[in-house]
Amino acid sequence: MSDEPKVKPKSGESEFSQQVGEMAARKLKAQRYVTKTVWSGLGMMGLIGWSVVVPTLLGAALGIWLDENYLGEHSWTLALLTIGLVLGCFNAWHWVIREDKEIHQHEDEDNDDYD
Repeated sequence: MSDEPKVKPKSGESEFSQQVGEMAARKLKAQRYVTKTVWSGLGMMGLIGWSVVVPTLLGAALGIWLDENYLGEHSWTLALLTIGLVLGCFNAWHWVIREDKEIHQHEDEDNDDYD
């Protein structure tokens, strides 16, 4: 299937006017997509960053508190920092997969509009 949008020809419409209509539809779609992509990309970077940083810092803070109050052979800070980092990475992976599905769903809907 072609990525270019298709405009249904109307009766009495010349080939030239059909090509102009297709070009205009592609241009509008491209403008809408670029704006959405830039802002959603920046938002996604922030979301992914915070979804990794917050659990990592919470794990480290809890680990430091446990190390100060409950001495043991192993470092709670290192263990909980690692657990927080792993949880944060899984959280970020979840968001990326979710956004990817949403983007592809919108692309499929846009392509259906031109068929």
